[in-house]
Amino acid sequence: MMLCVVLVASSMQYASAFSSTTNRITTPTTSNQQQRRQFLSSISTSIIIQSLATQPANAAIRDPKTGILLPSVGEIESSIPQTWDEDDNPFASLSESVSFSRLDASDDKIFYAEPRFVEHVDQQAVDSITSYVSDSLLQNGDSVLDLCSSWTSHITPGKLDLKRVAGLGMNAKELEANKALTEWAVQDLNENKNVKLPYENDSFDVVMCQLSIDYLIHPLEVMKEVARVLKPGGKVAILISNRLFLTKAVGLWTGSDDIEHAYTVGSYLQYCGGGFGDIKAEDLSTRKKSGKERMIVGDPLYVITATKS
Repeated sequence: MMLCVVLVASSMQYASAFSSTTNRITTPTTSNQQQRRQFLSSISTSIIIQSLATQPANAAIRDPKTGILLPSVGEIESSIPQTWDEDDNPFASLSESVSFSRLDASDDKIFYAEPRFVEHVDQQAVDSITSYVSDSLLQNGDSVLDLCSSWTSHITPGKLDLKRVAGLGMNAKELEANKALTEWAVQDLNENKNVKLPYENDSFDVVMCQLSIDYLIHPLEVMKEVARVLKPGGKVAILISNRLFLTKAVGLWTGSDDIEHAYTVGSYLQYCGGGFGDIKAEDLSTRKKSGKERMIVGDPLYVITATKS
């Protein structure tokens, strides 16, 4: 599930180095959503050219130990607008060559040539991914596409009777080791803007992408293809954290915080032209059970979902 294969930095650590945000910000409002749209619309003039300097972040709490900005309870959910306006499409005026540029623009086939049999978030987050995928997202009889797959799909062995689990990833040895897959294929989703997934129309009940969306340089085109291979009424689930390999993530991602990440993914789904609806975001992070802020404990985890019309 991951195009990401090495963790050397957190996007929040990167963003916080440039942010002047105070330690406490109120729950996002319509004004905050407009700021996020403006952030995405204006980012093409600032990303990469200005060393990926970020706009002021909207995340609510700064972890006193790490300096990382994290959302309060409910802020990830409220990052997705209740209604979408086509006039607010943040990608209509973006410079793709800047917004989706990376510090390391070398061929991804080189970067992913060697298998890496490791997790890219902490064990607590891994357990949360597994619980969400196996207990909430998937159902018996589903045909599933694990997009940007790897050596694990976080599907609990023996728990579900799935009709099909196809894995699409970058490293054959990792995919071969994934016991959840009934089939797999290697494809570089960044190689061609006119990307075509190797599956027929209306093939899958669920498409999931885990901890990899931040590495796609053609996310709108990929999400449109996801819609094509989903059955009508099928669901896409994009799981994200703030862990990443900084040099391979796109500039649009590294210059923003977790709330903006959720909004960005929601925007991918809304404006890709795939006919997605019911776009939602959910905070799956483990939080302290007490305290005013109920701080996130360990690596954060969020999921953005949508349904094909």
